[in-house]
Amino acid sequence: MLFSSRLQKSLKTLLIMTLNSKGGSKYKTIGEVAKILNLIDKKKGTLSTHTIRFWEKEFKQIKPKIFSGKRRYYDENSINVLKKIKYLLKERGMTLIGVKKVLNSEDSNVDEMYNTTIRQTNIIKSKIKNIKNIIKDLKK
Repeated sequence: MLFSSRLQKSLKTLLIMTLNSKGGSKYKTIGEVAKILNLIDKKKGTLSTHTIRFWEKEFKQIKPKIFSGKRRYYDENSINVLKKIKYLLKERGMTLIGVKKVLNSEDSNVDEMYNTTIRQTNIIKSKIKNIKNIIKDLKK
């Protein structure tokens, strides 16, 4: 029995290592995904993994691998879908129903909207930095 338990742990470890080493499709844990998405519970200051689990139930596009012990592993595709969901909900202020419609539509321009907003945000940040530098110079 002891041998069987060791063998199962070894096989599980080997499986996880194999999943993590596949070319271009590295799997991440739910905690790592929460860090990537910067999902932080404002009250507790901890990572908000429950949000990801909720989105997983709401959106069929998110398909993590779930192994024994109920550990979730997300591939790059699922992480990108989660990024889009977060963007549409938090940045664009859409409802869950609206996000579902956007993700289900075949001619979705989510990637273009997302990339445009990121570029605009970077431009605004650089302008704010320039204004701060001008104010510093004026104070001198």
